[in-house]
Amino acid sequence: MGLIEWLKGFRVLHEAAKNGTLSADELIHYRSACDELARALLVAQRCGVRPGQQPCRALRVARALQLDLDFPDGAERAMTTEVSAEGFEALLSSPPRAGKEVRFSLRIPGGDPMRGSARVAEVRQQVGNVRASFAYVGIGAAEVDRLQQFVFDAVLAQLKI
Repeated sequence: MGLIEWLKGFRVLHEAAKNGTLSADELIHYRSACDELARALLVAQRCGVRPGQQPCRALRVARALQLDLDFPDGAERAMTTEVSAEGFEALLSSPPRAGKEVRFSLRIPGGDPMRGSARVAEVRQQVGNVRASFAYVGIGAAEVDRLQQFVFDAVLAQLKI
């Protein structure tokens, strides 16, 4: 099977997974296919997968989503630059402290905003703003699935297959 045919088959599986119509065996196959596609895309992104990390959770997409952050010294509305099932990156006006946990609300298309906590993982100063990476803290399996679906929707939209 060629790449185009594989991707078309993956799209069908992905849509069925979103609709909740996969059998238990098909769901296992779908999750395996997600990891396979994620591994290939992570290589293309020149990102590694840490030992024990699931590739489909590590895969990130460049997407601008509205983000509200509640810092101890005030709130900030920002836009994400990247989103994954493990966290997000955003441009901020001032640098948060690395390691600090904050509350967030992330507007994911097609549903209610995702709310939870995230830890500041990395902060990089840029001219005029700050690029900060955040890792989700204690999000449930349903939210992880929702984020993974969003990421793979974005991937498939970019591939236009």
